[in-house]
Amino acid sequence: MKRDRLRIGMIAYANLFPIFYMLQKKCDCSEYEFIEGVPSDLNKKIRNGDIDISPSSSIEYLKNSERYDLIEDHSISSKGPVKSILLFSKMPIDKLDGVTVLVSSQSETSVALLEIIVKKFHEMDCPLESTSASVQQAMKSHSAYMLIGDQALLEAVRWKQHYLYDLGQLWYEHTGLPFPFALWIMRKDRTTGGGLFEKFKSDLDHSKQAALTDLGTVAAASPLRYLLSEEELVSYWHGIPYDFGEEHKRGLALFRQYSKELGII
Repeated sequence: MKRDRLRIGMIAYANLFPIFYMLQKKCDCSEYEFIEGVPSDLNKKIRNGDIDISPSSSIEYLKNSERYDLIEDHSISSKGPVKSILLFSKMPIDKLDGVTVLVSSQSETSVALLEIIVKKFHEMDCPLESTSASVQQAMKSHSAYMLIGDQALLEAVRWKQHYLYDLGQLWYEHTGLPFPFALWIMRKDRTTGGGLFEKFKSDLDHSKQAALTDLGTVAAASPLRYLLSEEELVSYWHGIPYDFGEEHKRGLALFRQYSKELGII
């Protein structure tokens, strides 16, 4: 009996490009169907059963952990600056009390993290408003905008005015722990039968190892290679812990605790 194809969520951000590039280059993907989307979109798809496995926002796992199994040893985390989850601001962050802050509509974990930063770490109340506007458009009418992904990575290079805050760095300064922005999760109701999930786990392990040992080759194939140098791309990837060890789990546990205290989950 032919096995079903495994539907895999695919985030087309630079932070995950090394993993997906090597997965598609080095592994037999004939039984995989890649479905592209931004984090908030893929969260909905895996929750609704439209995909089986995905690198998804850690807040999605925390909210619906009964639906999912974690793929061990894999995450998209930070331990200090992450460089692509950024708050662009016209004023110091501790002056934003009462100020409406725009946040990317593509993100869920980063929005929760920003809420923790302003409420727990700075004891402020900043209304957060979702938007899909560009930084240039948003900052005409607002004082601060939290942007994620490749847009944040590229805008940071051009952002010469005002203030720029890295949310990964802010979390690390206050906790001393890594922050897991995304986790590889799979639906529990699709993990039975056959060896397809086991094959994918093995392919994912090999892809991560291959990517991290050959980031120069990955950079040469990156869609951002015409906008960022090889050195900039490799430096960016070196700053992302792709593992999920005990320290990362403590970071996730603290994120869960703060999210519960603030009523986010």
